[in-house]
Amino acid sequence: MRHYSTIFILAAFTLGLPLRAAAQDSDIDKINGTARVEAGQHAGDVSSVNGSVDIGDNAIVQKASTVNGSVELGDKAQASELGTVNGAITLGRGSRVRGEVEAVNGHIRLNDAADVGGKVDNVNGGIELDAAHVGGGIETVSGDITVGANSRVEGGILVDKPHGWFSGSSRTPEVVIGPHAVVQGTLEFRREVVLKVSDSAQIGPVKGATPVKFSGAMP
Repeated sequence: MRHYSTIFILAAFTLGLPLRAAAQDSDIDKINGTARVEAGQHAGDVSSVNGSVDIGDNAIVQKASTVNGSVELGDKAQASELGTVNGAITLGRGSRVRGEVEAVNGHIRLNDAADVGGKVDNVNGGIELDAAHVGGGIETVSGDITVGANSRVEGGILVDKPHGWFSGSSRTPEVVIGPHAVVQGTLEFRREVVLKVSDSAQIGPVKGATPVKFSGAMP
């Protein structure tokens, strides 16, 4: 897990360190509350500390980020990046993120037809794709990964070994590649994992694990 610039900036905010003021009048910043963009509306950067970020259906924003809260991107909504520390991230049906989706200690879920142009990564917490697309690969340390039926991942999968203060959990992660899913690129595992691959899925080279084939919707 090499890139945490957005998260470190957010963490600095919680510690009271100075940050550059919002550059656009349309930016939304909240402390101890939910930062919300209503359905169909446009905004710049949307952020919160000790609160959630809620982007309504068909809304368009730049970065959406929080510390100690969840981020929800509504159906067919759009953003440039999503990030959180200590919270979940959910992408609604048909939503689109041009860049990265990043969490620490949080679950990430991409619902039907959600599209992420960059990387999806976390340290702890599951990562789930439901007929979704990720263009920049998936990375985790301790989270389970489910690339659900008819999902597509470009850029491979990396499960990194625990190190430093991002050590994560000691449990063995489970990685499931579902029916008719496609993972292009290398699936690299730097720690022990359980890797289950549908007999109708297509995957790239595997390093550090032995795939176990299964039939049906789920293993």
